[in-house]
Amino acid sequence: MSSSNGFGIAKVLICEDEPLAVRALREYLKDVDWIEVVGDARNGSDAVRLIQKLEPDLVFLDVRMPGLSGLEVLEKITHHTAVIFTTAYDEYALSAFEFGALDYLVKPFGKDRLMESLDRVRVRLVGEGLTGKDGRKEPGSYHALRLFARHKGGIVPILVDQIVRIDATSGGVSLVTPDATFSSDSSLGEIQERLNPKEFLRIHRGHIVNLSHVAKIEKYDERRFLLRLDDGSRLVASRRGSQMLRELMG
Repeated sequence: MSSSNGFGIAKVLICEDEPLAVRALREYLKDVDWIEVVGDARNGSDAVRLIQKLEPDLVFLDVRMPGLSGLEVLEKITHHTAVIFTTAYDEYALSAFEFGALDYLVKPFGKDRLMESLDRVRVRLVGEGLTGKDGRKEPGSYHALRLFARHKGGIVPILVDQIVRIDATSGGVSLVTPDATFSSDSSLGEIQERLNPKEFLRIHRGHIVNLSHVAKIEKYDERRFLLRLDDGSRLVASRRGSQMLRELMG
């Protein structure tokens, strides 16, 4: 089975206990040519069973379901799948991020928001070689579309594309975008594991930069580079970070 654009079909499982939500997701997804909905689960136990049996490429997973929560489902499965959490409770966002969710949709969400998420998911599934032309998942790692961080007393999602740099702090990290700075209790290493290494580079033990936001790379000394970012900030790469930059530049 193949989609009209030549890419493989992604098998999708809906794990949701609200019939209206299941119906809405099926309606939204029916015209997406690279997706095949292979089933739905109405409780946590069925979610575990069907994920293991059907081996979907992508799971829409409600955080709160009868029997087992969505987070407990992920603790029990051994099949590696991309996950988009769907829930009415945004306080679970950080936990979802820690479990490696690609995205987090707060109900009620519309078709436009879902399509935005799917566009980014598809880039991950195809671009990272996780969905082959026969529709089977190939080995690889899923990278986050959004990170969740604290800002002005709340928890907010940040599109990774918008992040200019991530800096280690005494209590975690700060995530810098052109418009604001956000904070997270996660370590720089934990954040790094959720990011695509083709897009983000740890240039120093205290800094990760988004390569698409690097405006200029200059020589700092005999062994290190200075990076000028498009938000006006400047960072000096470590010797190791500078060597990785040399390798990227060929």
